[in-house]
Amino acid sequence: MKKAILQVALDLLELKRALQIAQESLEGGADWLEVGTPLIKSEGMQVIRVLRDKYPDSVIVADMKIADTGTLEVEMAAKAGANIVCILADADDSVIAEAVSASRLYGTKLMADLINVADPVSRASQLELLGVDIICAHVGIDQQMIGKNSIDLLTTLSGHVHITLAVAGGIDAATAGQAVNYGADIVIVGGWIVRSADVKGSTQRIRAEMDSPSLAPKERRSLDEEIYELLTQVSSPNVSDAMHRKGAMQDLISISGNVKMVGKSVTVQTVAGDWAKPVEAIDIAKKHDVIVISNDGCTHVAPWGELATLSCVNKGISGVVIDGAVRDVDDIRAMKFPLFAKAVVPNAGEPKGFGEINAEIRCCGQQVSPGDWIIGDESGVVVIPAKRAYEVARRALEVRKTEERIREEIRRGSTLSVVSELIRWEKK
Repeated sequence: MKKAILQVALDLLELKRALQIAQESLEGGADWLEVGTPLIKSEGMQVIRVLRDKYPDSVIVADMKIADTGTLEVEMAAKAGANIVCILADADDSVIAEAVSASRLYGTKLMADLINVADPVSRASQLELLGVDIICAHVGIDQQMIGKNSIDLLTTLSGHVHITLAVAGGIDAATAGQAVNYGADIVIVGGWIVRSADVKGSTQRIRAEMDSPSLAPKERRSLDEEIYELLTQVSSPNVSDAMHRKGAMQDLISISGNVKMVGKSVTVQTVAGDWAKPVEAIDIAKKHDVIVISNDGCTHVAPWGELATLSCVNKGISGVVIDGAVRDVDDIRAMKFPLFAKAVVPNAGEPKGFGEINAEIRCCGQQVSPGDWIIGDESGVVVIPAKRAYEVARRALEVRKTEERIREEIRRGSTLSVVSELIRWEKK
């Protein structure tokens, strides 16, 4: 079988960082370098020229995402030093034809990106007839966040395209080999490599998977299982960033310190220390659920203590959040159980039975509905609406990966302001 090409997408904003990552990825076994669309928009054609000067023998791909003026934009990229230029597959046929003619004139190849195309199989066939050299099965980042998959798009195209086939969008070490098995001639990897603290090592892992792909099918999991696994990999600040600084509860402290909880909410409305409904909720909650209690913010009497916590531990409940007080904290800390509350008091209330389980509540400044996802750690607690949980979990993982690369660059002697080029990007 012909060896598949590994193309690394330099989807960054800063030229200096892109050059360092390009070098490390080539050392790890990358074949082609892609000047990603954000980098082109940030640095212009100059970044292509710099890469061409630095790597005269490498194939350079310019992800121009051409939508109009096909001749002009192909000419710009080609004269700057690009070997391959990317055009949007849903551009008008006249734009495609002009771009194809220009690519022939300037000695480049044309890659058509199928992002957002409604009928990818039909359009791919049309593009092949129009003279495009490469078809790219691409699911964009925002589409990935809501569950769309580039491997699924690739399998749809496989067998229908008779020219070079590329795949892009969310490819990692687990899916790079699958992409090769499903017919990809070019595997395009961005974030999994360029956001890694170890770019060379991550590239080597992708290269190894592509060269010796596993034939074992990927295990299918439920959506809840995927969300849970994703959220266990990120922090509450990662999630807050992914939600544009929304969803964070107020005034809570982690009673057991450095612990973490992830789960779907079982909500409880109670009043002034009435612990009947909070305790009854333990029997309703399932493994990995989080019990979220509105005690009306009352902090002079506790609706929760050690015996309720022990019951949660036995059931495998992930944690408890109380808009109010808790007692028996020495015992709870000894269990290392994730419990978040506003205050600590010795007073217990009475089990009167007022309130309700699994109704919409307001807790620590946030609306919480049954089934919303909750993540909590020593930095705080964030509520994720159920309908956005998969998207937010995926975006939070992207935030974490971005931070990993920045952290590595700081370790090498830079600073956060220098890595981020803060002065350059301040709002004018």
